[in-house]
Amino acid sequence: MNTTVAETGLQLRSLIKKSGELEVSLARVKVPEPADDEVLVRVEATPLNPSDLGLLFGPADMAAVKASGTSDSPVITAPVPQHFLKGLAARLDQSMPVGNEGAGVVVKAGTAAKALLGKTVSMIGGGMYTQYRCLEASDCQVLPEGTTPADGASWFVNPLTALAMTETMRREGHTALVHTAAASNLGQMLNKICLKDGIALVNVVRSADQEKILRDLGAKYVCNSTSPTFIADLTRALSETGATIAFDAIGGGKLAGQILSCMETAANLNAKTYSRYGSTVHKQAYIYGRLNLGPTELGRDYGMAWGVGGFLLTPFLQKIGAADTARLRARVASELKTTFASHYAKVISLAEVLQPAEIAVYNKRATGEKYLINPNKG
Repeated sequence: MNTTVAETGLQLRSLIKKSGELEVSLARVKVPEPADDEVLVRVEATPLNPSDLGLLFGPADMAAVKASGTSDSPVITAPVPQHFLKGLAARLDQSMPVGNEGAGVVVKAGTAAKALLGKTVSMIGGGMYTQYRCLEASDCQVLPEGTTPADGASWFVNPLTALAMTETMRREGHTALVHTAAASNLGQMLNKICLKDGIALVNVVRSADQEKILRDLGAKYVCNSTSPTFIADLTRALSETGATIAFDAIGGGKLAGQILSCMETAANLNAKTYSRYGSTVHKQAYIYGRLNLGPTELGRDYGMAWGVGGFLLTPFLQKIGAADTARLRARVASELKTTFASHYAKVISLAEVLQPAEIAVYNKRATGEKYLINPNKG
């Protein structure tokens, strides 16, 4: 029997106007009835990932945020620099739902999805910053018995991205890898995967505190990019591991180029012959994040066998196909409380997402400050 739910629910919406103003607000929307192959989920946990913040706020200047509305129906606005508007043409003047992933309880189910009724599930498909989410049953993952929505809220983006990195490493013929911003939630998961699977991993961090986080997890190779010996430390780690593929969350600045350069130096340490074109070892850097919004600076001192590209999870999963995607999803579900456990600094409501004091914390995207939203928090 379907559970009785409210006729309407709250949903977070993000709007960037042609005038150059971001407006984020709460809308009261009609709760939909699920079709035959759909379920209606009461959302009880959904994370504030960096990828979500990119849609939620876009390139707006959040240092200039202004709050209005009421405590029950808050609104925030912030200016968007004019030079960004051209690249945002496809979303201007469109109020957009936000939130890549989440978890909750199935409260209604279509005829073909009755088996999910009452189950705690994780979800992917966007629009998760809402009290009720209607979506196809195939976009849900039933969580193991005893798993809470908070346990399963971050089941998709970070875990599957981390697994996609090791899968890409193997598929492209590499044997070890480099990861930047490595003390993040995703980075900690990647460390656990590599330790469990016997993969050598070189971690690049930006502080001694972040280095300690990874050392305490058992990481062997941790290089601090703010250290005066960073280049020497990184080269040594690359020489010992043979890592020739990197996944960079920073994006802007010199780091990707520095990694490629150190890979080249490491490859040449044991070279028996000299080539003015550099080593024949292919070195690959994939940029998957934009913690630094500046341009990527490449020094080009790493020979001719190299590549730099972008990396996104969804295209990767489409490339490997349904069977391999299901295999990765099953691993995440079975290791949610161990390898893929996520940790949150605070749980907030939808209204609290729009409080400037909270924005100032979670929008820094600092290590250890990840927030979780409970849209049905009282």
